Amino acid sequence: MGTLIKNGKMVTKENQLVEAAIWIEEGRIHAIGEAFDESGFEQVYDAQGQLVTPGLVDVHVHLREPGFTYKETIASGSRAAARGGFTTVCAMPNLNPVPDTPEKLQAVYDIIQKDAIVKVLQYAPITEELRSETLTDQQGLKEVGAFAFTNDGVGVQTAGTMYLAMKQAAELNMALVAHTEDESLLFGGVMHAGKVAEKLGLPGILSATEASQIARDVILAEETGVHYHVCHVSTKESVRVIRDAKKAGIHVTAEVSPHHLILIDEDIPEDNGFWKMNPPLRGKEDREALIAGLLDGTIDCIATDHAPHGLEEKNQTFLKAPFGIVGSETAFQLIYTHFVETGRFTLEQVIDWMAVKPAAIFGLNAGTLTVGAPADIAVFDIDHETVINDEDFESQASNTPFTGWTIKGQTSMTFVDGTLVWKEQA
Repeated sequence: MGTLIKNGKMVTKENQLVEAAIWIEEGRIHAIGEAFDESGFEQVYDAQGQLVTPGLVDVHVHLREPGFTYKETIASGSRAAARGGFTTVCAMPNLNPVPDTPEKLQAVYDIIQKDAIVKVLQYAPITEELRSETLTDQQGLKEVGAFAFTNDGVGVQTAGTMYLAMKQAAELNMALVAHTEDESLLFGGVMHAGKVAEKLGLPGILSATEASQIARDVILAEETGVHYHVCHVSTKESVRVIRDAKKAGIHVTAEVSPHHLILIDEDIPEDNGFWKMNPPLRGKEDREALIAGLLDGTIDCIATDHAPHGLEEKNQTFLKAPFGIVGSETAFQLIYTHFVETGRFTLEQVIDWMAVKPAAIFGLNAGTLTVGAPADIAVFDIDHETVINDEDFESQASNTPFTGWTIKGQTSMTFVDGTLVWKEQA
């Protein structure tokens, strides 16, 4: 016999916690019940009454390898994911070299095969070198295993380029994933255009910078029939455009990041690059629109946009620091603490947004605790408080404003295909 996870608790569709034991054979879930006879199992893990969930699925991470291994590596980034309870992550292509040919993409997958401890799916770029107007060979990239196509980090600036890319992706039944940012509306902005930017004397980023490109793209998605997915939605205007597009029957999905659900620009205490992210922290009305968008289905899932940077480059002013914060190791914990514990979200909803939905919208064999499914499983301690300490991170980076925050939901164990890949040390 295989592996047993005993004494766990699973959440039901009615949001009730029930006793659960999971029997794993050959990397898959063989049976789920209240308990099984332990004798005969090769390995037995005691969940100690803690929450057992499907392994979380993150469709937006930056692993930085090749090209920027001082920030993160596939090895360290996948360990960070496992520590956060993620068993499948989808890595962005803003690398060096950019994986814009089948050969370069295969080279990234070779590193993933060697070093990753969770399942890593690699995005391919929409255009060569990300910033060009020359489309990549989508067919060739798909054959090597491209998860989807995106130029994350920069918006596709030309409508014609986006239209042709969408048309090609639709023919291949592949998703087109967009970082939406009209650079002609940036005006050198480094944080949300609002009172805090004025107070700090910093150039602001208009909400229209994001929302206007989404508006353009949903029309193109309707024209081409592509699955169009919007990265890290941050403004109320963006939510409105996506909601209207869904009502019109356009195949659009969207994600939101934990930091945009929890923080606003008024939380920024000083001109410190640890608070600099793209899109930036927005206003109160934007945050409420994002929460409402999740609750009504306008926004489909939560994704971290885990974006590691070196400490020296990040520990600068807004004008000098790069955009981005890390999130793999704190995402579930922050969402659970700030929304489930306060009664705003149910636990079942959070698991839906962080495991079930991201897998479903991209057609992944992940995000579910059902017999026959891959035994990708996370165990969380939702009863005891811990403090976020960046010295405990598996990521090479520590660029987050959440250090020192008290949370519940620390990951106790993470299993990939039935193999224990992460265990919290007592």
